[in-house]
Amino acid sequence: MKKSTIAEIRERFDNDVERFSNLDTGQLTTIDAKIILELITEAAKRIAPNAGQLLDIGCGAGNYSLKMLSKLPNLECTLVDLSAPMLHRAFERVSKETHKKVHMVQGDIREVSLKENHFDIILAGAVLHHLREEQDWENTFGKIYGLLKPGGCFMISDLITQDSEILNEYTWERYGEYLEELGGKDYRKKVLDYVDKEDSPRSINYQLDLMKKLGFSKVEILHKNMCFGAFGGIK
Repeated sequence: MKKSTIAEIRERFDNDVERFSNLDTGQLTTIDAKIILELITEAAKRIAPNAGQLLDIGCGAGNYSLKMLSKLPNLECTLVDLSAPMLHRAFERVSKETHKKVHMVQGDIREVSLKENHFDIILAGAVLHHLREEQDWENTFGKIYGLLKPGGCFMISDLITQDSEILNEYTWERYGEYLEELGGKDYRKKVLDYVDKEDSPRSINYQLDLMKKLGFSKVEILHKNMCFGAFGGIK
């Protein structure tokens, strides 16, 4: 199947701001969304307790930055997203929770210009699965590594695959059953068709190996449930 273009992905998120502004209703298709959000941000706080600079990649309506600010309230926040409506909603919500500056950067993380060795914490919530071929993954992770300060952390929450095809089929069958329980067979088909068209996730092992190759000193798995995971690394 031909994958969605960046413009198509942007348009979909432009029209979905309200749903993603509510963690309870916006993340129903993400298994353990609330647990993962807590784990990612708590881990980041413990790794970088004196952090001053936060970068939220694919910030959506700002849920990850808001959770991070509930733990470290004095962060200067840089929000990056393809969608202008999402970005403006995130800016509005995040600005209320910090007295520090909040910067909006509309665009693709692969293309936007950001300061190197500048960020203490980089969060990527449900965004990296939009990367495509291997070179795309390597270039993007390399760029993110360059943006981090030494000792800073890159924490990821995302859709994932398994390295074993047999287990990959099994976890996606289980995910299909989960979706069917949520909304019936039509809902299951709708979500899985959308994933097939828009997403190209990679396994946790692939991403952690890539991080180690780039020079991250430590990589960690925080949580995994079927085809969703929370993991990251320390520069």
